[in-house]
Amino acid sequence: MKNGVNTKLKVVAGSLMLAGAAVAVAGDVTWNRLLNAHNDPNNWLMYHQSFNGYHHSGLDQINTSNVKNLGVAWIHTPNATKRGIQSFPLAVDGILYYTSASGKVWALDGTNGKAIWSYQAKLDNERGEGTFYNPYNRGIAIGHGKVYLGTVDGRVIALDQKTGKPVWDKMVMTVEKGNKGFTGAPLVVKDKVIIGSNGGELSGCCGPIFGINAETGDTVWQFDTIGGDERSRASWGNDSWKTGGGGGWMTGQYDPKTNSVWWGTANPAPDYDYSGDKWKTEGARPGDNLYSSSVVVLDPDTGKLKSYFQEMPHDAWDFDSAVGEFMRISKNGKDYVVHPNKGGIIFVYNGANVGGGNKLDVENAYMIDDGTFNYIKGVSPKGELIGRVDFTEGKFPNMCPAIDGSVSWNAGSYSPKTGLMYKATQQWCFDLEVVKADRPKDFSGQNYFGASWTATHPKGKQAYGTIQARDPISGKMAWRVEYKYPVLASLLSTKGDLVFVPGADGVFQALDAKTGKELWSHNNGLGHHGGVISYTAKGKQYVAVVTGWGSHVAGNYGPLFGSPFSEMPTDNGQLIVFALK
Repeated sequence: MKNGVNTKLKVVAGSLMLAGAAVAVAGDVTWNRLLNAHNDPNNWLMYHQSFNGYHHSGLDQINTSNVKNLGVAWIHTPNATKRGIQSFPLAVDGILYYTSASGKVWALDGTNGKAIWSYQAKLDNERGEGTFYNPYNRGIAIGHGKVYLGTVDGRVIALDQKTGKPVWDKMVMTVEKGNKGFTGAPLVVKDKVIIGSNGGELSGCCGPIFGINAETGDTVWQFDTIGGDERSRASWGNDSWKTGGGGGWMTGQYDPKTNSVWWGTANPAPDYDYSGDKWKTEGARPGDNLYSSSVVVLDPDTGKLKSYFQEMPHDAWDFDSAVGEFMRISKNGKDYVVHPNKGGIIFVYNGANVGGGNKLDVENAYMIDDGTFNYIKGVSPKGELIGRVDFTEGKFPNMCPAIDGSVSWNAGSYSPKTGLMYKATQQWCFDLEVVKADRPKDFSGQNYFGASWTATHPKGKQAYGTIQARDPISGKMAWRVEYKYPVLASLLSTKGDLVFVPGADGVFQALDAKTGKELWSHNNGLGHHGGVISYTAKGKQYVAVVTGWGSHVAGNYGPLFGSPFSEMPTDNGQLIVFALK
């Protein structure tokens, strides 16, 4: 194994450069390359791999017949990183780029892990720690000769792709309307960088999504997920939008066919309301609370709202829609966009009928939860919630799923070869106590939850997870594998008929994409809750996965399961790259 830290590095203007060595050089990631990323299996050019959003690799050098020969090619160990590594690596012409939680960016030779450059953002730690789930960084974007990074203190930074030197560094989001920052990866769309804020649990507004000039860093447009138009403000009684939370903390998707950006939005604040079934007119935030826990479709050039659908009207459970998956699937001559939310509902949208500021058409909706949920009785094919449970003040034992959801932010995968969507689910519950929290001052940015809770197991069974393979449109199950510990990391399917599963306990698996049978595994020694990709360098296929434990959701595992999570460190992580021996 070769460690990615090279001791013969010299410091150049805040970045590390190899001295006196032949360095791999990546070509420019032009807009045309991004548009055609789905036809480029050798690279992983954006967070979702391509604008199809499949998280799928078209490579098959590693396949069901030889995956048993997969071994570690190299390992890169960054500086100590609180809460592990949650980012998605990107791969461009044999160079790997990735981030650690503290805003450090690395460019590495994809064949051996040698550092080409690195950059450390200087963060306002007081502001960054003022947001609830920090430090997190879940990835970067590459385009126009630059690497784009959002920071927990509200900045967006552009680095020179070849050298790592800063090109511009802009404070995009001030603290005037609540203390918020960026944790998700940006998305390059034409001449803009699009990024959404975190902070659904904070008493501020307005949960902005930004369109930023890719060359200068100037903000071109801002869409407020809360209070941005009259329809939104009218859906928050008592001007509660001013403490309403919101945001869009994960990476959305672009549809070139309709020139539209699809983005999932965060929960309202307070996370839990005490109004019970009178939520339309009473409680901390009376009304539907648009556009929280919704999907919004925006014009990427102007930021104007084209369409929307509120997946969780008056979200009473923190089961928001900010999960960034939007799979663009064409079937039988029809275009669909498939999107999961934290509540374990898969929404299948009409992908062609967008515009006019109207509601999206829901073609189908189904529960992917394994049957432990009890916050609703179900969902209609048109996406309407059936038999919802709305809380009043008091204790509510064994509500399922827990606040962390049936689905987390981690991405599933869709294989155009098998026609199946692969998705991890989390089957766990919590004991909830709802309280009447005092309303904070408007735009204060204070934590605003309205409840306390303790993670617990479903009745009659220990908490567990599944990997499910389904037809993404109908929801029909093809196969299912149960896991002792819920999988928190993203999945990767490949043309070689494999599904890679990075386990919470550190075991990295390859399953048969057609049957779910385990074909290979390797213990990486630390839990996974980040990304996994595949790429080629010098004609050889590699699979790269990040390790490291310690997110807010991961904090449930010690109390629920004990060992190995009670002993698992939360201050380190690695990038581990595999290839055929």
